[in-house]
Amino acid sequence: MTIGIKAPGYYIQGAGELDRLGNYIKKIGTSFLVIGSANNKKRIGDRIAISLKSADKTMFYWEFGGQCSKQAIADAVTAAQKQGCDAIIGVGGGKALDTAKAVATNMGGLPAIIIPTIASNNAPCSSVAVIYNDDDVVVKALMMHRNPDIVLVDTNLIVQAPKQYLIAGMGDALATYFEARACRRSGAKTMSRGQCSMTALALAELCYKTLLRNSVNALTVVEHHVVTPALEVVVEACVYLSGVGFESGGLAAAHAVNDGLAHVPQASKASHGEKVAFGLLVQLQLEHAPQEEWDTVLAYIRTVGLPSCLADLGITEVKEAEIRKAAEAAAAPAQFTKNIRPDITAEEVYNAIMAADAAGGHT
Repeated sequence: MTIGIKAPGYYIQGAGELDRLGNYIKKIGTSFLVIGSANNKKRIGDRIAISLKSADKTMFYWEFGGQCSKQAIADAVTAAQKQGCDAIIGVGGGKALDTAKAVATNMGGLPAIIIPTIASNNAPCSSVAVIYNDDDVVVKALMMHRNPDIVLVDTNLIVQAPKQYLIAGMGDALATYFEARACRRSGAKTMSRGQCSMTALALAELCYKTLLRNSVNALTVVEHHVVTPALEVVVEACVYLSGVGFESGGLAAAHAVNDGLAHVPQASKASHGEKVAFGLLVQLQLEHAPQEEWDTVLAYIRTVGLPSCLADLGITEVKEAEIRKAAEAAAAPAQFTKNIRPDITAEEVYNAIMAADAAGGHT
């Protein structure tokens, strides 16, 4: 058995940590290209500049247009080369961060510093950058030479974001343990090019238990933009535990169903985390999970406001052809559903989607 564990070089989380960025990059680069939206430039661009200046570093801000596309990556690479930058900083949500990762990779593996401003998914710690076309369709998953050198999470920034972003992050993180467990049971290869280690499984399980214990309190304080211990541990679960857990522990049907739902236009407005949460219910149906486990997961999903049925995803008119197409995509040979067992069929996935919808529906 070969295991693989991938993680960022240094993970920092806490209130006000953005203003201490300069302390963490003293030995990393001299000139930084900062990739972020115009809004984030207005919100925190000066704070980043001041912190970097305190460490005698220079920076150039490249405004991210909203899509992690091949053209955006190429344009940012050109800007970095023109300014002579030797390190990359990504600021914002998933697509801005992925653009920064891709730029660092395409420039020969420059140091990458990741600063998420929302905790809506587990991407910040990973070595993966998802690239889209102009129609917002995934065209490639780019693997970096390594995970980000630094991931800095300022929880004062996280609590300023709308509550729905954190709920989405909870949905993404919720599936981590169950997907890692499925890979551990089947011996499937993970994205770290090894099998699920006991370390990765333990981190994934801790992620799940942390969410169950603290999510309600965390959502309450987010509404008031306050950082508390409950908020801190939930953010750590969503960003770090889930990030290391999914990459080193493996993915399964929950994420495959998320991908398959791209074939259902009515679900287009649902977030990644929302679709993964419903995908987890589908996975539990495929695994014939014990009733107690199903009840616990479903109760959590309903309590925090994640989708428990197709209607919650915006699919109010269920069209069999669309759901079957989603099931076929989720059961494709290259998809993660095969990490439960390799012979799962599209028909089984379709039946599991419909069973999860029926069992998770509101009465």
